Amino acid sequence: MTSKFLAATVAAFSLTAALPVSAQQGVKIGILNDQSGVYADYGGKWSFEAAKMAVEDFGGSVLGQKIEVISADHQNKPDLGVSIARRWYEVENVDMITELTTSSVALAVHDLSKQMKKIDIVVGAATSRLSGDACQPYGFHWAYDTRALAYGTGGALVKAGGDSWFFMTADYAFGHALEKDTGDFVTQQGGKVLGAVRIPLNTADFSSFLLQAQSSKAKIIGLANAGLDTTNSIKQAAEFGIVKGGQKLAGLLLTAAEVHGLGLEAAQGLVLTEGYYWDVNDRSRNLGERFFKRTGRMPNMIQAGTYSATLSYLKAVKAAGTKDTEAVAKKLKELPVDDDFAQGGKVLENGRMVHDLYLFEVKKPSESKKPWDYYKQLAVVPGDKAFPTAKESGCPLTK
Repeated sequence: MTSKFLAATVAAFSLTAALPVSAQQGVKIGILNDQSGVYADYGGKWSFEAAKMAVEDFGGSVLGQKIEVISADHQNKPDLGVSIARRWYEVENVDMITELTTSSVALAVHDLSKQMKKIDIVVGAATSRLSGDACQPYGFHWAYDTRALAYGTGGALVKAGGDSWFFMTADYAFGHALEKDTGDFVTQQGGKVLGAVRIPLNTADFSSFLLQAQSSKAKIIGLANAGLDTTNSIKQAAEFGIVKGGQKLAGLLLTAAEVHGLGLEAAQGLVLTEGYYWDVNDRSRNLGERFFKRTGRMPNMIQAGTYSATLSYLKAVKAAGTKDTEAVAKKLKELPVDDDFAQGGKVLENGRMVHDLYLFEVKKPSESKKPWDYYKQLAVVPGDKAFPTAKESGCPLTK
């Protein structure tokens, strides 16, 4: 090796070593969710595709650096989710983790992100605690939460005469929060909660739980669950003749992915709240149709929300001129959210992204005119009504 070559090599290494870490590598985003279990269709690999689509729409690079998206399956296990997130942050230089389906996993990763001063943007998990008592400076909550679903679906059904409720609740953080938030709205409006039953995640046989719900004589059976747990409970409720007997099922967290899995024959008449539906307006159709060409299916609010969260993060990095966590978190709270998922959105001090949601009823098969034509829009649920203010949320950052 010549002395000139050696000198040049040393000089190049010194220059690289002198650069800040953020300038030495690209921006890396991690999609952490359930890709093989009860929520695999609800978010799963489709959320990974949505994030990659956002990166492509953004241009593939930011601050002159390449953007990379990676993904992993947390299997709905908080300890596994935290282990993956820690490795991503410490070893693989991941800058931001998003999607985070399953509230117990999201809360655990949310806490880790606070400790490690890294940004997470939760999309798939529902618990309103993420922007409430468990809020933290670098944590964000995007598409919806249990309070918004409770206000939208619970509030609407009580007003329509559904004033007695029985809950079938997924027995972990998300289900408990959804039951509590919906029950609070029901009682505030003069309704009654007649009872509830707690059901383990990924249960196959709902018979005994459905019999308890049926015997309660409640007008509304609130399904405080999601994914395959919801579709299985709806299918088995049909076998028990629950709806034919005069009781109504409320899918408190139901998305187009689950309606697609159920089919309109089984899902017709269900009332639900979503933060996105592909056929609401021109912008939602633009996102939906492009996603369909890519995947062969329309996105639900989790997948479309992951697109929006990824895009918003990249816009914040660009606006900050750095991927430094403090600077990017500040920009995320300053910039409006205006994309094909949400128009006129804003991020509050507690990390909650506020945007309008929609109350839908699932169409009868005879009303559907084309594939994925599943919903009739009953109402717009204004964001400032669906979500509390930062001060009302119980977030310690606002005190």
